[in-house]
This record gives sequence, C-alpha cells and structure tokens, in this order.
Amino acid sequence: MIYLLAFVAGVVSTLVFHQGLLALLHASGASPRVAYLMTKVPPFGLPQFVSTAFWGGVWAVVLLPLLARWADTSSYWLAWLIAGALLPSIVALFVVLPLKGKGVAAGGNARIIVGALLVNAVWGLGTALLLRLFQLLGTRTG
Repeated sequence: MIYLLAFVAGVVSTLVFHQGLLALLHASGASPRVAYLMTKVPPFGLPQFVSTAFWGGVWAVVLLPLLARWADTSSYWLAWLIAGALLPSIVALFVVLPLKGKGVAAGGNARIIVGALLVNAVWGLGTALLLRLFQLLGTRTG
C-alpha cells in the first residue's frame, strides 16, 4: 500500500509542484520549457505532462526505499529535496535527452540544467509533503 501511496504522491507532486514551478519559470523567462505541455508522446500518444506525471510516480516509488533511513529524522525534507533534485535530473539530462537526440545535458544549456534541478527539487519536497500527509491521514483513520 505504501508504494501505491508513493506513486500517487509522485504523480500529484508532479502536477502541482513540478509543473507549477515550471509554469512560473517559463512565465518569468527563466526557462524555455513550457508547463502542462499537451504535445502527444509515444508510445500511447498521451500529453507530455501526463507522461511526466507518470514518471514522477515511478521516481517516488524508486526513491521511497532509498530514503527510508531518513523517514523519522529531521533530515527527511533535505533527503527528498536533494534526491529529488539530483537523481531524476541526472537521468533526464544524461540519459533521456541524449536518447531523444537533444544532446547530453541539453548541450550544456544552463537554463535547462538549473531548471531541471529546481523543478525536480520542488517535486521531491512536494512528494515528501504528500507522503507525510498520507501518513497523518492514515494514522487518524486507521
């Protein structure tokens, strides 16, 4: 059940925190990337933001056991912030973008690199917040 909740937390965090910050960065001119992108992506032809949200859920499931050692410590928030900023960003910049023919680390584009680190850090914090909220709701109802 905890992995399902982690997946939901990752999806919701992507839609609210990750894409929300991306929208603010784009509106301010700090990022060339558009939030809630409707461009259809393979293999199912779903909008890009739906695919991104799905992968946000997957990342939450992957990070949950890796960050479990900090679950009951004051480092909980920092662990999710750092892991959220670094791990998805490294994979996106050094694996996904080259596979899509966009060059390693977007060709060194600082706006893309910093933007990835920021939106993924906020995603990590949002995921941590939602996991704590689910935990609190579970203790009250269970």
